[in-house]
Amino acid sequence: MITVEHLTRRYGRFTAVDDISFHCAPGTVTGFLGPNGAGKSTALRALTGLTPPTSGTATIADRRYVDLPNPGRVVGVMLDAAAQHPGRTGLETLRLSATMLRVPTARAGEMLERVGLADAGKRRVGNYSLGMRQRLGIASTLMGDPEVLILDEPANGMDPEGIRWMRGLLQDFAARGGTVLLSSHLLGEVQATVDHLVVIGQGRIVAQGALSELLSGHGTVVLGLSPAGLRTALESAGLSTVPAADGRWKVDGTAEQVGRAAAAAGEVLLELRDADSALEDLFFELTDSVDRRHAA
Repeated sequence: MITVEHLTRRYGRFTAVDDISFHCAPGTVTGFLGPNGAGKSTALRALTGLTPPTSGTATIADRRYVDLPNPGRVVGVMLDAAAQHPGRTGLETLRLSATMLRVPTARAGEMLERVGLADAGKRRVGNYSLGMRQRLGIASTLMGDPEVLILDEPANGMDPEGIRWMRGLLQDFAARGGTVLLSSHLLGEVQATVDHLVVIGQGRIVAQGALSELLSGHGTVVLGLSPAGLRTALESAGLSTVPAADGRWKVDGTAEQVGRAAAAAGEVLLELRDADSALEDLFFELTDSVDRRHAA
């Protein structure tokens, strides 16, 4: 179990994380989303003992990371796959990790095989592609056979085959009772991988819950040839609108109501669909509204 309770982190007058609370249960993959500067990295650093919170708590298995006697045996952490010694081979990197975790060094070879790097184990990490470094980082997180994984942008630099492989690995880890907290900007991949979401904006939680529930919003998403004209037509027909992504509008009404209002006003529609189709739309709707409130 990952538990964050009223976590706040301030740097002088700047509040990077502001009283956030969420938990990740065993058997789940939770996506931790937010735009750049939203507070994701600060929260993850506080959770993994790298940044002390100003107030509140962040625990793993009911203990602070720094209080775990051998943290890597409980939680596998990858916050920066590039933070690996370029002069070591992949095998040396994992053998060193095994020594630090007090597990058999034979696991190094097993993990290389598991992440698809068996043929590259004797190559220096400096010669690895970014995708290969991500696989090596994931191998390091698995060395101690942990119960929890905390990963920041694990699919960065991976090709489609690698992303698909990672998705299966994380879902299998959760299916066996593990807990995964995953931060990523690849919204389509997050939607295909996670079952829960925590969305942060301007340092505060703006939404959290089961993915299916958050995406099952009511209403319609519409894009018109003339966005401003379409909005006027919809509101004249008594349909409320809020901005969505890329000039689209989210409308509190059915597709039929939207279509009839647009047709009556002579507005050309380029897109008309239910509002519960994409994580991307939800993400921009949530974070854009937070940005507008903050600016006000």
